[in-house]
Order: sequence, then structure tokens, then C-alpha cells
Amino acid sequence: MSGYSRTPKLVKGGLALLDPLAGTVLRIVALQYNPDTLTRTLQVRGVGNDGGDRSEALRLKGPAVETYKLDAEIDATDVLESGRGTAVMLGLHPQIAALEALVQPTSAALRSADAVASTGSLEIAPAQAPLAVFVFGPQRIVPVRVTELGITEEAFDTQLNPIRAKVSLSLRVLNVDDLGFDSRGGGLFMNYLQARERLAAQAGQGDFRTLGISGIH
Repeated sequence: MSGYSRTPKLVKGGLALLDPLAGTVLRIVALQYNPDTLTRTLQVRGVGNDGGDRSEALRLKGPAVETYKLDAEIDATDVLESGRGTAVMLGLHPQIAALEALVQPTSAALRSADAVASTGSLEIAPAQAPLAVFVFGPQRIVPVRVTELGITEEAFDTQLNPIRAKVSLSLRVLNVDDLGFDSRGGGLFMNYLQARERLAAQAGQGDFRTLGISGIH
């Protein structure tokens, strides 16, 4: 029997953390299991309020505010059965800590800010976080900010290390209004938007007969 398998290779979704200036990859946080559902919300940014100037009714003042919500599971059971790897000693602590690092400044950044504050400076710029890029297949590569992270630890080993957990992620897409056109993240957003436009073009135009209506041009 040959080693060839017809089973397609599974592509995992996840987050890539990039240096916002150099673009180098700092860390990859892959989802162990892809979520069953992915909720997307796009909030339209129109010009003016309802009942305003009629000439503004069809105008858009910028990209829609897009958010993603997903739930994923992580499980150390298979690794524990093999008796190898960090899960034997630490359970899922490393994977959970990597997720928490998405929403926390580093301890070094906090100490640096405190050192600057102790010199009497009146204004301290917040620490700049890495650029997070949500990757969910080749058609969805987009810069994001993690707005909410929920972790439910469901099972523990004898040392109280978590060995099974559910993770809830809320992400807000960062667009050119947030990052600018010349930034690395802004370029990623424009690539994402142009990819969506190409996909929309493949859907076809259709006509009113599709909706059961004729005689309208």
C-alpha cells in the first residue's frame, strides 16, 4: 500500500503577530481545532444621520466597522496519552498564556513606562503592541485588534493544570482609517478589501428576472 492519502490537508486558522514596522513574524498562535462557526458583523459608516441631506443618503465615509466572533477548543488529552511534550508538566498553560499575551502589554513594557513616569514626564505614550493578523484561509488575511478574550477551563490534571478549555475571541478589523495607507497593516487591509471585491465580481450581476420581476431597466 502506498503512503498516498486522499484526505485533504487541514488548514488551521489562527493569529500571526508581526512587528508593525519590520513586518517580521514574532509569534504564530494557531487554533488547535478550527471553530464550527464564525460570526461576522459589518457596521455601515454612512454620512450624516437618518433624515439628513438627501444628497448624502448613498455616501459612505469610510470602510465598514467589521468584527469577528469565534469559539474554539484546545485539548491536551492526546499529548498527555503520548507522555511527551510540555503538556505533561504544564497542561494547557503555555497555549493559554500565548492567547493572554494578545491582550496584555509585556512586563518589560510596563516597567519601561513606570521608569519614564518616575522621571516626571507628564505624558507617556502607551506601549505599542505587535500587529495581530487574523488568518482563516487564503481569502481571509486581515489585521485585527483583539477586543475580548474569554477562556473557560473545563478539565484539570492532578496538579490542577488545565487540560481542556474553550476560548472565545472577539476581533475588530483594523482598516486604513485606523492604520493609514502607508503602514504594513493598512496594506494588508487593502489587500483584504480588494480580495473581497474580486470574490464579489465572481458572484455575477444577475437581473430583475431572478427576483420574479420583469420590465424594469
